[in-house]
Amino acid sequence: MEAKQFEGETLQYLAIEPDGYDSTISYPMIILMHGFGAGMRDLAGLCPAIDPEGYVYICPNGPIPVEVGTGATGYAWTPPRDEREAEDVELAVDKLSVLFDEVTKAYKTEPGQVLLGGFSQGGMMTYRYGLTNPDLFKALVILSGVAPDMDLLREMLPEDRSQSVFVAHGTSDQMVGVTEARSSLGFLEAEGYSPVYKEYGMGHEISQDVMDDLVPWIQDVLPPAV
Repeated sequence: MEAKQFEGETLQYLAIEPDGYDSTISYPMIILMHGFGAGMRDLAGLCPAIDPEGYVYICPNGPIPVEVGTGATGYAWTPPRDEREAEDVELAVDKLSVLFDEVTKAYKTEPGQVLLGGFSQGGMMTYRYGLTNPDLFKALVILSGVAPDMDLLREMLPEDRSQSVFVAHGTSDQMVGVTEARSSLGFLEAEGYSPVYKEYGMGHEISQDVMDDLVPWIQDVLPPAV
């Protein structure tokens, strides 16, 4: 696999091309969004485990630089939850929309052949951007994340509620409590979705048990090119 870094129109990102990449093939695409204070390389390590040959992967940086230590910079999609306003989420969605158009055009991705996923704050963005655009995203993956303002999100939901959704959360998560994940599950089910929801004996992380369940699910709902 080969990772290439780009300065996009709105977001910096890694494009990770599969082994044996053939530019004449229209590969399905997986877009992965990191959590608060991390960066575009944070979830890149998941790509070989998902499938090293069958997908193009896009891992963007969030738009907001944040200091995460002495001399170290991470990124966020919005300010922290206790400081976040609705317009902060919408600004991030606008930037993601530009990125989506940019990368799907660059890689000639066919409509409906994209999976959107994210960890923690990236999972929150997956709820907001992914659920409201089922024409763009065939499937969604939320890892240790919860839905943003549910009343606002409810008003934005499309009529089609058949989108495939995978949600994983740790029962010992001290950053984003499992009770919040269960509330998000209740929201999805009340609105007519049928998500795959799994809890794991872990904290705020992505365990091997999660990957063991997630990888075959992805390959089933969005089959690899080869």
